Amino acid sequence: MMKVADPIFQNIQGVNAMKDPRLTRLAEVLVHYSTDVQPGDNVLIETYDVDVPLVKELIKAVHARGAHPFVDLRHFSVNRQLLMNATEAQLRTWAEFDRPKFEQMDAYINIPGHQNMLELSDVPNEIMAMYQKIYGRAKSAVLLKKKWVTTRFPSPAIAQSAKMSTEAFEDFILDVSTFDYSKMSAAMDPLKELMERTDRVRLVAPGTDLTFSIKGIPAVKCDGRNNVPDGEVFTAPVRDSVNGVITFNTPSTYQGFSFERVKLVFENGKIVEATANDSARINKIFDTDEGARYIGEFAIGFNPFILEPMNDILFDEKIAGSFHFTPGEAYEDADNGNRSAIHWDMVLIQRPEYGGGEIWFDDVLIRKDGLFVLPELAGLNPDALKG
Repeated sequence: MMKVADPIFQNIQGVNAMKDPRLTRLAEVLVHYSTDVQPGDNVLIETYDVDVPLVKELIKAVHARGAHPFVDLRHFSVNRQLLMNATEAQLRTWAEFDRPKFEQMDAYINIPGHQNMLELSDVPNEIMAMYQKIYGRAKSAVLLKKKWVTTRFPSPAIAQSAKMSTEAFEDFILDVSTFDYSKMSAAMDPLKELMERTDRVRLVAPGTDLTFSIKGIPAVKCDGRNNVPDGEVFTAPVRDSVNGVITFNTPSTYQGFSFERVKLVFENGKIVEATANDSARINKIFDTDEGARYIGEFAIGFNPFILEPMNDILFDEKIAGSFHFTPGEAYEDADNGNRSAIHWDMVLIQRPEYGGGEIWFDDVLIRKDGLFVLPELAGLNPDALKG
């Protein structure tokens, strides 16, 4: 095992040295609340570029529940080397090698850290697409049917992307991740119910005027069960109902590349035009398969502690006053039938400092400039959630 003084652990020495009680609290949130670990459960703890402090707390928390912890310590730089010259045969063997392990698990706790947010940026596009089709889908097909949660642990790379000092980011992530999600969950109920009664949606913002239907598709609360931090309600558009244009005002990293100024034009559900800071690259991703040019998710974000883009989708899709629109695979619990090897959450913030915007349900304004205007939804506004 590497020593704590090695570079990949430098970002966590401060937290570890203080024995910050929030690490224990975060482990309890992930084990007790998010994955609801029960006696006898097999629990896979998988980390990337993160090691000792939180992992040890998770092991303690799992054992305290009478369950069995298992740990995979991985590194993005190692994955990059594995993928640079990967073959289809290698990826199929990799998936077959790991699948029996995944099948024996009852819960899955995933903690990516980052030493370099763009570590995978030079892996050839065709290899990344093949990796997602073969290994990624095989893994998701097993583990996403279990109890699972994804979170982050602070690293200098993520802090830099968030435009924060490492210490300030450590405080931020530990505070936002140990938020009272049961309170937020109760406030989500009226929005979930409204979305499930809604047919027509219209989204308006600078460079954006988009319409679609969500009729008959369930809405799902994201209240700290699968993501920490959390704070969204999602559904999916009827697959062929999306028409208009959307221009995203946050950067979005996908397959190791940071896309900016993404603009998508839709006709009858399909992306017929896509431009960005690398239009050729984004269109290659959308050509991965037929479903990559259709939308698999529409979600409204409202975490009161997450206000600015960090170029990390776990945080960005929860930004207060935002929504995200997702080319690719639909989730089974809000399924519009779209299948794809990709699932790419793209975020648009509608608060005034980002140009404002509106969300309309069946010709009724429900949110303006990032604040819910219907009384029954006011509990999801930042002041109410923080109070």
